[in-house]
Amino acid sequence: MAGILTGIRVIDMGHVVAVPAACAMLGDWGAEVIKVEPLTGDMARGLKRMQVVDGQIVVVEKATHWYVNLLNRSKRGLALDLKKEAGREVLNKLVRWADVFVSNYELDALKRLKCDYVTLSQINPRLVYGVLTGYGSVGPDKNERGFDFAAGWARTGAQYLIGEPGTAPPPQRGGMMDRVTGGYIVAGVLAALLNRERTGRGQEIEFSLYHTGVWIVAEDIQAALNGYPVNKHDHTVARNPLWNNYRAKDDRWFQLAMLQSDLQWPGFCRAIGRPELEKDPRFDSVEMRALHCEELIRIIDGILVTKTRAEWETLFKQNGVIYGRVETPEEVVNDPQALANDFFSEIHIPSVGDGRLVNTPIKFRQNPASIKGPAPEIGQHTEEILLELGYTWDDIARLKEQRVIL
Repeated sequence: MAGILTGIRVIDMGHVVAVPAACAMLGDWGAEVIKVEPLTGDMARGLKRMQVVDGQIVVVEKATHWYVNLLNRSKRGLALDLKKEAGREVLNKLVRWADVFVSNYELDALKRLKCDYVTLSQINPRLVYGVLTGYGSVGPDKNERGFDFAAGWARTGAQYLIGEPGTAPPPQRGGMMDRVTGGYIVAGVLAALLNRERTGRGQEIEFSLYHTGVWIVAEDIQAALNGYPVNKHDHTVARNPLWNNYRAKDDRWFQLAMLQSDLQWPGFCRAIGRPELEKDPRFDSVEMRALHCEELIRIIDGILVTKTRAEWETLFKQNGVIYGRVETPEEVVNDPQALANDFFSEIHIPSVGDGRLVNTPIKFRQNPASIKGPAPEIGQHTEEILLELGYTWDDIARLKEQRVIL
């Protein structure tokens, strides 16, 4: 069955995470995606995962391959030297073919390479053109480089807000804000394509890691906009003790997540074997639990360390307690719930072997998404694509001699 985006043609001129992740999603959903990268390859190909073995630093080559494939599956690969006129001519032919062009190159670099919106929209007025920056295209920091650790995490308030008071601000996980941004890139591209169907006109779209990060923590930013205090989470003084993290006897953690705590309070009291707490005047309403939160949290802490997390899970489920277990990545990849809902796909990568990749988190029932294949090697499909664009084998040979292609 055809993917839901079959017939849509996408040029992915991205590097590292956000744009490649967005285009991998489009590719999984059926779009034809061509990854355009320099002859040296996407920056992500040069990253290395390292670990210590017997006191020595060892580069884990297979981990790097899986990382590249996570972000670049379901694509064909074209390697071009866009600093040369002949390389730009190839790209321009590709732009005439394309519906979508997406990049996270620096804005000045896009202009130098004649890949800016003004230039490419003259070649294809129906082109949906998206560009991702670190901090936006105007303002004092418009030219600052912004990986998601800096622009999407540190600058946005997210890093400050995460973690207990008095602790060092924690780093995010690799590419976390980039992949969230990739989802917004997909949303913007699809909205622009829908508008093009109605109007016949292309669209220039701008995204930034900074703005995405601010949107992700918008609840706190909104409070700051209106002068309300914004506090970091502190386990010991959580104003809603039923929206808090706790440790069990086996040193495993879970997160209680009962926003409407008055409704869940009786069931929670039954689950922990303390039904008398339900009518205790110190704790019998959301306001009183907030007022006496430190005392209640000490009580809950003392109770929950008496049983293992698995034992508490049974009691929680029996009494309607809303919670989430804090899992390790190793547990997630074997979680029966994740497996039942097809979170992962089996794939074979010639240079690495068999393994699994994380699927995109949207299911189309009538037009299911699927990973079409592994990430291309640098320029793997260059000849194939050039032939489709009308180049002859003599043309291709000449471009190779000029080092425009590999």
